[in-house]
Amino acid sequence: MSRTRTRTFAVDQACAAAVEPARAAAEEIARPGEVGEHLGFESEAERVVTHYFACLDRAYRGWRWAITVSRASRARNVTVSETVLLPGAGALLPPAWVPWSERLLPGDLGVGDLLPTSDDDDRLAPGFTETDDDSDRQMIFEYGLGRARVLSAIGRDRAVHRWHAGDSGPHTPLAHAAPAQCSTCGFYWPLAGALRLGFGVCANEYAPDDGKVVAADHGCGAHSEAAVIAPAGVEQPMPILDDLGYDLMEEGAPAAGSVDAEESEPLGHS
Repeated sequence: MSRTRTRTFAVDQACAAAVEPARAAAEEIARPGEVGEHLGFESEAERVVTHYFACLDRAYRGWRWAITVSRASRARNVTVSETVLLPGAGALLPPAWVPWSERLLPGDLGVGDLLPTSDDDDRLAPGFTETDDDSDRQMIFEYGLGRARVLSAIGRDRAVHRWHAGDSGPHTPLAHAAPAQCSTCGFYWPLAGALRLGFGVCANEYAPDDGKVVAADHGCGAHSEAAVIAPAGVEQPMPILDDLGYDLMEEGAPAAGSVDAEESEPLGHS
């Protein structure tokens, strides 16, 4: 293996001395007063030199004007080849470019937008071939037969973490104030497959999570048994019976619940 050699070029004296022509070229593309002092030059190739000038524009602090000059072989005249504004040390630069797939956030997808999934997405795994066996179509659907790709273990774990730590998990003020967990609610519809024990869908139209995936240990005030479940740690008081009071009765009046003497005589007595 041979080492790559970097060729160095001797500085062309005529190009190195062309400071004023380079400054004039920079002033042509810059606004008045934006070309500062000469910062030096650099030999780019044979008879090619780039001169650098400070940029005085307050919007481009740390940048510099780069003017490349050159001359033909055996020619005495130096001409301007390129003019450009380049960042220098400490220049204010935009953040590094990030692919759209990494900038996408939940909720960004709008009506008519398409979100293609890459072939190497680790959230998905290859599916299986469709079968004509009708004996257990539920199992066929469960394991993704007939779909090109299904949820992988990585995709499932990410979903579990995201759902459990989100607004429909157990660590929210709504869940803490709930009378019981979603797993004991009649409106809780468990998911199928490996997530059945931990997650389900809320089917209560009055609940804030209606139609959403909720954790089994989530909860809200719209629990199906909220009317009969007492809050934890609160004891119901015993009923109070008043056995000291009495009612005033007139003299000779029969007591409440007594039977009149005439009505109580046995039949046939004279």
